[in-house]
Amino acid sequence: MKLPVIKTVVESYNLAQLAAAENSLLNEEPLEITVEGDDEGEQLTHVLAAIAIKEAMQNEGINYAQALRQYTARVRTSIS
Repeated sequence: MKLPVIKTVVESYNLAQLAAAENSLLNEEPLEITVEGDDEGEQLTHVLAAIAIKEAMQNEGINYAQALRQYTARVRTSIS
């Protein structure tokens, strides 16, 4: 998970584009958007993170930094 890549994805694409990218990755189809990553797994991680962050920004009216902190806290909790 590379935070600068997630930020670029959040700033570059809307939720519909990200959902389509998620679907493409899960179905092993080519992406219609550009998402950096060492492999498809990392690309999927970036897309899923961007979706969670954008949804938090929209639903909770928070900025990118706050949404990113929420997301990373959730990830840290899930792996500890």
